[in-house]
Amino acid sequence: MNRFITFEGVEGSGKSTQIQLLGDYLTGEKIPVVLTQEPSGTPIGRKIGDILFHRGHFAMCPETELLLFLAARAQHVREVVLPALQSGKTVLCDRYSDATFAYQAAGRGLDPAFVAAANDYCAMQVRPSLTLLFDLPVETGLERAGRRDARLTNPAAADRFEREKLDFHNRVRQAYLNLYTAEPERFRLIDASGSVEEIADQVRGQVMDFIHKQR
Repeated sequence: MNRFITFEGVEGSGKSTQIQLLGDYLTGEKIPVVLTQEPSGTPIGRKIGDILFHRGHFAMCPETELLLFLAARAQHVREVVLPALQSGKTVLCDRYSDATFAYQAAGRGLDPAFVAAANDYCAMQVRPSLTLLFDLPVETGLERAGRRDARLTNPAAADRFEREKLDFHNRVRQAYLNLYTAEPERFRLIDASGSVEEIADQVRGQVMDFIHKQR
């Protein structure tokens, strides 16, 4: 029984808030759960993330970016994801391999076939059994992300990807929607334009339906 559930979406879509809310809900339902994220789900991954998201690293080439994300994933799968799944826990992960196809293949223009082969190698072909795609217009998401960043103590800590041009973010969003269309049995589309409570209701409904069907 594979309960590997990933949360995906454009910047500012609210998935990071929702993964915490769902984790609290599942814990209350006595469902053993592990919350994690990429690339920062391990101590090594956090160091890689510091490089990837630093706003001063705009000279980073797409190939370097891809390989850093995959290096973090290799460590994450072996150190966190697989052990949790093997112990029978539900794993909730904030971003995973679909983000690599959306951001590095579609967003950066890297070869999708190479991305797929490299990802399979690094991730040991571990794939999510359910993916929640939080979708909303990129302009709305970036506005939300901007408001969030304005509350940061250190503005330089804001995500490097949020500074990309609008066409980059639109390519990312379209790539996510293409993935959803290609794998409707795995993906669930979440309307991320509503309130936190409305989105949480959608998330709980989709995840609990998935869990009940596995029993």
